Amino acid sequence: MSDPMRPPASQPRPHPAAPRSEPSRSRAALRTAVVWDVLQDALDRRSKAAGRQTLDVLDTGGGSGNFAVPVAGLGHRVTVVDPSPNALFALERRAAEAGVADRVRGVQGDARGLFDVVERGGYDAVLCHGVLEYVDDPAEGVRNAVGALRADGVLSLLAAGLGGAVLARALAGHFTEARRALDDPDGRWGAGDPVPRRFTAEQLTGLVEAAGLRVGAVHGVRVFADLVPGVLVDTEPGAVDALLKLEAAAAELAAFHSVATQLHVLGETRGADGA
Repeated sequence: MSDPMRPPASQPRPHPAAPRSEPSRSRAALRTAVVWDVLQDALDRRSKAAGRQTLDVLDTGGGSGNFAVPVAGLGHRVTVVDPSPNALFALERRAAEAGVADRVRGVQGDARGLFDVVERGGYDAVLCHGVLEYVDDPAEGVRNAVGALRADGVLSLLAAGLGGAVLARALAGHFTEARRALDDPDGRWGAGDPVPRRFTAEQLTGLVEAAGLRVGAVHGVRVFADLVPGVLVDTEPGAVDALLKLEAAAAELAAFHSVATQLHVLGETRGADGA
C-alpha cells in the first residue's frame, strides 16, 4: 500500500487582546475545537520562547487547509505537503479567500518522501493529522515529522482512536465487528472498514517518545460528538456550545482517552521546555 497523506496579500497577526482565532464555532467545530485550542496555545508558547511572532509550520497531509489556513491567519508561514493535486488546488483557493495566500505554500508529496520536497530541520512546528492511519510504517511517519523540526519545536499528532471505533460499532448493534476491532492488531472492524489502522493513546505516545520527543499533552477528541444524535445538536438551543464545553472538559481526562474517536498528542523537542 502506498502511503497517502490525506487528507501573497498579507494580514497582520492578531493583537494579543483580540479574540482567539479559530475555525467557525458550528457543528463542524466539534471535530476540531479541542485540537485547535491545544495547537494555538502551543504555537503561542513557541512564538514567545523563540522571540518571533512568525513561525515556520509544516502541515503534513494538510489537504485543503482545515488547519493550515487558520494557522496562517495567526501570522505564521505554513507549508502543506499532500499527495492530492485537487486538495492542493482547494488549499490555494481557500488561502486566497482568507487573505493569507502569501503565507501558505502547497507542495505535492507524501510522508515517505517528505524530505524530497521540504527541508529537514526547517520548522518550528509540524502538524501530522490523519496521516499515521494510512502510512505503511507509522514509526517512520513520526520520525520524518520529527526530523522536520528545528532543535526547539513542537509536533501536533492526531490519529484515529481504537476505543472510539469499538464503542461506535457496539452502540450501532454491530457487536461482532466491535469485538473484531478490539482484537485486530490494526483496530479494524472488517474488510469494509475505511480506516486502515487505529491507535491507543499508549501506542501514539510510544511512537512520539521513540522518535526522541517528550510528550507534552494527550487529549481525547470527539469523545461525545460522534455519539450524540445530530438532530439534538442541531435543534436544541445552545447544544453546540454546551457540547463543545463538555468535549473540552473530558479531553484531558485519561479515562476518556480510551473511548475517543481520535487521539491528539502534543510532542516537544527536549530543547522546547520553555515553549
